[in-house]
Order: sequence, then C-alpha cells, then structure tokens
Amino acid sequence: MLTLLRYAGAVLSARTPEAYGRKLGRIAQDARLGVTAEQRRAAIEGRLLSPEWPGRPLIVTAVDATTGELHTFDKDSGVSLADAVTASSAVPAVWPVARIDGRSWIDGGVHSTANAQLAAGYGRVVVIAPSASGNKAIASPGSQAAALAANGPGSRSSPRTRQRRRPSAATPSTRAAAPQPPAPGSPSRRHTPRPWPRS
Repeated sequence: MLTLLRYAGAVLSARTPEAYGRKLGRIAQDARLGVTAEQRRAAIEGRLLSPEWPGRPLIVTAVDATTGELHTFDKDSGVSLADAVTASSAVPAVWPVARIDGRSWIDGGVHSTANAQLAAGYGRVVVIAPSASGNKAIASPGSQAAALAANGPGSRSSPRTRQRRRPSAATPSTRAAAPQPPAPGSPSRRHTPRPWPRS
C-alpha cells in the first residue's frame, strides 16, 4: 500500500521525465523484493534467443535510478544484451534495480512507454506501445508520434519516405487493456470434481 501511495505521489508531483525517474528510482531502491538482482538477470538471460546483440540496429532503453535520466544501450555500448534487457525491464518495486558499471538502472518505460523521440530522423515510423496514456511528466505515445510528424522528415529518411512520412502509434484499445478472465487452461479456473454419488 505504501508503495502505491509513493507511486501516486510521484505521478502527481513530478513535472519532468527526469524528476519522475528520480522518484521512482528511490522507490525501486527502497523496495524489498523476494528475488535478487542476480536471479532476475539469470532469468532474463535464459529467455533470450541469443546472448549476442543482433546484427540489425537495436536500442534498449533504461533510466538511471539516481539521476532519472534516460540512457540507451546498443551493441557498441560495451554492455551485454542480457544486462541491457535486465535494466530495461527492471520495473520499480516489481523487479530489483539492475547494476551496470556501478550504476543502478530501472525500466526505460519510466521515461516514456514508447520513447519515440529516439526515432527522430527516420522516414517511416510506427510506434508500438503497451499503454496509450501519459501523465504530467511523461508524454503519451500518440503525442510523441505527433511531435515526430510536426518536426518533418529527417536526414535518415529516403527521398521516397520524406514525401509521405506520417508516424503512427499503435496502442491497446480500452477493451484490450481491461483485465481479462483467466484462460480456460489456467490453474485458477480448475475446480475440484464432485465425487460420484454412492448407490
């Protein structure tokens, strides 16, 4: 309950993504969880299809738990893919903060659920985000896509895409975001069979 109140306080009081990140960073570092950072990293590493960074460009975001600043990792950052993904998915008070090079990191989604500003300069942009909402501190995916469109085509776009560049955002509908009932095979839906009546 106290953690939820601190989350609410961060949402109401923060005015910038960095301030929001600092507040959630403190919540994350104060949290007492049932899993260690090492266990969480091992779980993430075990789920990766490959321990190596892909050949195609990939940027993984995380937020410095102390400064609240957004940071990006890629294949040239000197950080393993497992460490980058662990940092990027360290949801405050849900999973432990990740430690890389003596710094503490939390989920990159704390800065924005989309971080679409990182796509500035590209000609064709589709923003896929797990939530359509924002707050006073962080911009919504839709507003980020609109900002990209307002800034016009970038230098990294081809002449063809410069003429039709219209960034769009894909987010869950209200129905899709609503709590869903358990799947038919879920243990929560199993029942204890009634005994056969005795003759």
